[in-house]
Amino acid sequence: MTPPSFDTALPTITASAATVTAGRAVAPGPLSTTRVETDAAPRIGAGEVRYVWAFARLCLGWTFLWPFLDKLIGLGHETPSAASWLNGGNPTKGFLSGSIGPFSGIYHSIAGDTVVNVLFMAGLLVIGSGLLLGVYMRFACAAGALMLILMWSASLPPANNVFLDEHIIYATLLAGLALVGADRTLGLGGRWSRLPLVSRHHRWLG
Repeated sequence: MTPPSFDTALPTITASAATVTAGRAVAPGPLSTTRVETDAAPRIGAGEVRYVWAFARLCLGWTFLWPFLDKLIGLGHETPSAASWLNGGNPTKGFLSGSIGPFSGIYHSIAGDTVVNVLFMAGLLVIGSGLLLGVYMRFACAAGALMLILMWSASLPPANNVFLDEHIIYATLLAGLALVGADRTLGLGGRWSRLPLVSRHHRWLG
């Protein structure tokens, strides 16, 4: 006599077994296809992200444009009217004359120079306008990052850190703005990049 196999000796448990509910057996129903809700945080859409980058672009644009206006006409916040550039003031002498660190000798020697004043003020205007309008973004971001790094190097070490301050953080943020195309949201970047001068000959200005 052949002994029963192990498979037949134990009851078989299958998906069709009865379901015990509140002490009584009920017939099983079909497998549920309802999606299980989780506590995972909702995903942030691309639309929200691009508006965050656009807002950062506008903030940085104003960060550059404001000192240009203040130093040009003396709005009284940092520069009194009598010390404005239009009234004979010097927009770079104060900052560069107070330079400290390994490069202070270089900055002291050019403090207040006419060419340096023109380059500094033109840079503030061009960079700030480009960021606010969303045009020539690559150029504006590169020029802005360069200016920030130069200003960082004029005061080393920073007052509140061994080497890091807001100049490096802003320069990093400018690099991000150029990479993500932040000029196309709340800006004129799309139209600017389609101009023949930009799209065909000077794409670095896009």
